[in-house]
Amino acid sequence: MDKLQRITLIILSVLTGATFLYSAYTKLYPIQSFEYTMVEFVHLPSIIAAIAARFFVGLEAGLGGLITLHLFGKNKWALKAAFALLLAFSIYLIWLWITAGNNVNCGCFGDAIWMSPSASLIKNGILMIITGLLIRYHKGFTWKWSGITAPVLLICTIALPYILFPLHSRYKMDFKALYTADANYIPTVDLTQGKHIIAFLSPSCIHCRRAALKMHQMKENNPSLPLYMVIGGTTSDLTDFWKASNAQNIPWSRLPQDPFMKSTKGVFPTILWVNNGWVEASTSYTDLNQKVIEKWMK
Repeated sequence: MDKLQRITLIILSVLTGATFLYSAYTKLYPIQSFEYTMVEFVHLPSIIAAIAARFFVGLEAGLGGLITLHLFGKNKWALKAAFALLLAFSIYLIWLWITAGNNVNCGCFGDAIWMSPSASLIKNGILMIITGLLIRYHKGFTWKWSGITAPVLLICTIALPYILFPLHSRYKMDFKALYTADANYIPTVDLTQGKHIIAFLSPSCIHCRRAALKMHQMKENNPSLPLYMVIGGTTSDLTDFWKASNAQNIPWSRLPQDPFMKSTKGVFPTILWVNNGWVEASTSYTDLNQKVIEKWMK
C-alpha cells in the first residue's frame, strides 16, 4: 500500500505541476492578452497590469516546475504557496462572477481554453484538494542543496517573463515626419486620436510582407480593426509587396528612408499599439493576435 501511495502521490504531483505550467504558458503567448484581461476586469493601469501579468506568469510557472520536480522546499513552502495562489485566484473568480457574470472568459488558460468563472472555480477546488493531500502526505525529494535550489529556481522563473517580454514604458509618439515629410503621402487617418495598430514596414522585407499579409487577413475578418501601415521609402515599386500581402484593404502611407529608419531604429517590422498618440506596447508580427486587439479596443 505504501508503494502504491507513493506512486499515486508522484503522479498527482506531476499532474498538478503540469497544470500550473500549462496555465502559465497559455497566458504567456501572447502576454498582452493577460495584460488586457487585468485592465478590463481588475481595472489596473496599463503599466501595473504589464508588471503584474509577468509576475503571476513567472510565479505560476515557477511553482508548477517545483511541484513537477517534487522540490517542495523547507516545510513544503512551494506547495503551500501554490495553495495560497489558488485561493487568491478563486477569490478573484468569485468577484469576477459577481461583477461580470458567468459568461466571460476568466483568462485562467489565456485564450487557449475558454473557461467561465464557475468552471475555473471547480478546477481550482480540485487542485486545492490535491495540493492539500500533497502537503499532508507527500514528502517530495530532498538532497543537500535542495533547500537553496528551490527558491533560486523560483526567483529565476519569476524573472524570466521580464527578460523574454521587456516592459515598454508609455511614450508620446512623434507624428511630425508622417504628416510633413511628403505631401503625397500624408495619412488620411488621424493617428493622433483613438487607438491604432501602426506597422512600420519595409516593402522588400520578407517578414514585413508576412506581417502585412497577417494584418490583411485580420482586417478581412474584422473590418473595424484600427490597422495602419507606414511603408518605408517613397520611390520603390510596391507591386511585389501588394502581390505578397494583398494588404490594399489597410490604410497606408509612405515615409522617406531617413525618417523611416529613425522611427524604426533600423528594426522592422515595427508594430506599435498607439492610444491617443501614446505608444502603449510594441509587438512582433508573429504575436499579433486579432482577439487581443479586439480586447484592447474595448
